[in-house]
Amino acid sequence: MNLLDLNQENIPNHVAIIMDGNGRWATKRNKPRVFGHNEGMKRVVDVVENSLTIGIKYLTLYAFSTENWKRPKKEIDFLMQILIKYIDEQLNRLISNGVKINILGDIEPLPDKVVDKINYAIDSTKSNSKLILNIAINYGSRQEILRAVNLAVKDGKEVSEEEFSSYLYTKDQPDVDLLIRPGGEKRLSNFLLYQMSYAELYFSDIYWPDFKMEELLEAVKWYQERNRRFGGLK
Repeated sequence: MNLLDLNQENIPNHVAIIMDGNGRWATKRNKPRVFGHNEGMKRVVDVVENSLTIGIKYLTLYAFSTENWKRPKKEIDFLMQILIKYIDEQLNRLISNGVKINILGDIEPLPDKVVDKINYAIDSTKSNSKLILNIAINYGSRQEILRAVNLAVKDGKEVSEEEFSSYLYTKDQPDVDLLIRPGGEKRLSNFLLYQMSYAELYFSDIYWPDFKMEELLEAVKWYQERNRRFGGLK
């Protein structure tokens, strides 16, 4: 499959990806889990470039959940190092390609050097708009919804659905059209539960380190064949 196989008038506006299977991919090759995470970072580079090529406007990547703190400290430290490495190596390319970085989640508990690097990347790309790259880090959807409720209460508001969305990390962004989860698992894992009310859910047995352009095109093509009725008839 190639780009010409897609209907250019029906490209999903907002794609979210649970980047799953790095550790299992490494284990199958008798490598440490961190080897899989390092390879998975290369797919992040690819998927951003490929999303630009396809014409996706919003891309949300689930990088680190609130539950991931339960993992061994060594693995967590490596994941933080990978984030710094990604920003160091890719920031200039992101700027030149018109990519804007946005963070979903509470970054305050992260190491200071990680927070500083994230804030630098946000500031450096704030004027871009060709692709909004949401990186979900220390993110949990239940936490996000409770945060939004508390912010609304603090403002003394009884909010409408539209107003409530403005309290979410994804304010001013459209809801998710297509969720992609490689790695063989078929669950949402506390990811964008509010924003995915009518998302199409695409699950793949391919581990994230093997999820390349062909697989992304297959997912988008599958999305284009869905009949999205949003509770009505079409």
